[in-house]
Amino acid sequence: MAERRHILFYEYVGDIVERRAPFRDAHLGEIRAGKDDGRILMAGPLGDPPHGAAIVFVDAANAEVFAERDPYVTGGLVTNWCVEPWTLV
Repeated sequence: MAERRHILFYEYVGDIVERRAPFRDAHLGEIRAGKDDGRILMAGPLGDPPHGAAIVFVDAANAEVFAERDPYVTGGLVTNWCVEPWTLV
């Protein structure tokens, strides 16, 4: 049986770089905590400058909970997010 992970995709506001400072430490802290306890496998921005992000989770439930509580989402920096299954080959 193939391994399956779940990717949380974010779409950011156009001026994310200018607006993220008040939320950045808390956002990165949540990612570090998820990596430390094994919920998150990897994470990073998409684009340069970033227009979104991808965060890889072990399961979909943890990805959804993360997104609902993430300071970038609650702070209005994420315009859209979705969780997609990812089957490893």
